[in-house]
Amino acid sequence: MNKATFHSLTAVEQQLILETEAPRLHDLDEDGLIALHDRVRKARSKAVSQYRRGASARVQEKGARGKQRVGGPNRDALKAEVFEDALARVSARLAKLARQSATALKQERLAAARGETPSGAPRPGKGAVTGDPSATRARKPTPVEKKTQASTKSAGRRQQASRDAR
Repeated sequence: MNKATFHSLTAVEQQLILETEAPRLHDLDEDGLIALHDRVRKARSKAVSQYRRGASARVQEKGARGKQRVGGPNRDALKAEVFEDALARVSARLAKLARQSATALKQERLAAARGETPSGAPRPGKGAVTGDPSATRARKPTPVEKKTQASTKSAGRRQQASRDAR
């Protein structure tokens, strides 16, 4: 982005663009990036809609929306491009963090399935005493779970009855 385009933005828009620079993006966590992504997306949508609204108004005098840009890009089009680039930077960083989070969650699930515990803490049921007695009690099934179990059971009985009838 050139300096003239950057300085044509308002102070709030300039601050938003500066927040999308790489060093600042690396300081943000996933939630912060999501909030920033929303703000940049809204600013980009606003810039694009202003550009399109202005371009459609000039269609009558120029003959087509593409022809109205013959003299070079206008301020609204440049602003839309600036915010599009900023949104791409934030989206790329957010995607990278999301992949890392997904990988970490997958590793935790696999470790839990293998019966391993992170940090080497004793597992409940292997001699460790837990302070929560409700953790050992079986929870009550929800109404949906009850219905699902009953449906599965009755379907199995119907299938068996039709086999027995042959």
